Amino acid sequence: MSPYEIAGFVFGVLAVWLTAKESPWCWPTGLVNVSLYIVVFWQAKLYADMGLQVVYVVVCLYGWWEWLHGGAGGGRLSVSRAPRRTLAALTVAGAAFAVFLGFALHRGTDAALPFWDSTTTAYSLVAQWLQTKKQIETWWFWIAVDVVYIGVYAVKGLWLTALLYAIFLALCLVGLKEWKRSLATPRAEGSLPEAA
Repeated sequence: MSPYEIAGFVFGVLAVWLTAKESPWCWPTGLVNVSLYIVVFWQAKLYADMGLQVVYVVVCLYGWWEWLHGGAGGGRLSVSRAPRRTLAALTVAGAAFAVFLGFALHRGTDAALPFWDSTTTAYSLVAQWLQTKKQIETWWFWIAVDVVYIGVYAVKGLWLTALLYAIFLALCLVGLKEWKRSLATPRAEGSLPEAA
């Protein structure tokens, strides 16, 4: 267990908790988390996960802006549902990317668990995109991905990270409940989320 993994654990829990509470501070907290996990996954030879963290740096910056200014009239974004066509397209794109990346990792690197790694990476990107748009379906994708990640990290002996993803899984259930409540009682654009 490295100091990077320990610090990533702390910032990861905080980032997902802040996401569940609809706080825009989830994004800068997430930036710290993903930066730490770039190192953790490089050391574990989970290259798709490492690359995913690099992508997350950019996505966190975009998500932070989108949550603050992506709503009506440039105000804060409210929780919404993703259109069915969007969900279908994202699901198919995730599968195609998982297969492509899995073969690339299998043939071109010494990656551990290339197809599991590529599938979780692909659908994490799908979940992250939905999260930047504050669409409630993000939580269903995160729940599925986190279940698989727990097994992957346990197999690789990253026990603290496996525990982190078990906590993420629990926080996803909290986030789903909180966002369902927000969806049922929409806030005025530009208003702040209630304090926890």
